[in-house]
Amino acid sequence: MSPVDPSVRAYGLVLAAGAGTRFGGPKALARTPDGTPWVERAVRMLQDAGCSDVLVALGAAADEAAALVPPAATIVRVGDWAEGLAATLRAGLAAAETLEADVLVITPVDTPEATPDAVRRVLDAAPEPRSALAQAVYGGRPGHPVLVGRDHWRPLATSLRGDRGARPYLLAHGALEVECGDLWSGADIDTP
Repeated sequence: MSPVDPSVRAYGLVLAAGAGTRFGGPKALARTPDGTPWVERAVRMLQDAGCSDVLVALGAAADEAAALVPPAATIVRVGDWAEGLAATLRAGLAAAETLEADVLVITPVDTPEATPDAVRRVLDAAPEPRSALAQAVYGGRPGHPVLVGRDHWRPLATSLRGDRGARPYLLAHGALEVECGDLWSGADIDTP
């Protein structure tokens, strides 16, 4: 499968709804040293990798963060964002259900150094798009992006709880691990 293959409809999801308590504020408002919003970098990274549309899940400081989202992306408002990561991911999956997508490539906003090559590698590794589950790993350590085929969207959404993401579901369903440590560190940023 290739992200540029017109028969595969790959969409992206940027998780950017949290309050960023360890970071000192919502990461959806963070910027690189040159002033580029992290949310813009995440959207462009997914677009550059071949995602035909990108959803951005916003919660904390949503109105302010919405101004930083590139116009080509679709904003998903997460009303219950304070309940944790599960609420954000559920909102993104529900929004994706209305789209003509086969796969959803998920990345958090706090990985501004993520590369389109990692997304392409994860997409290329998934044999059957709609039933695929794949996760980038870095030296064997799980990270992002995560690819979830459409067949898994509803079961994943119903499995999510609290401030935990998709990892338990990915483990339980044998998600393919795709090594990407040669492309970038895989590190998210938790402190300013």
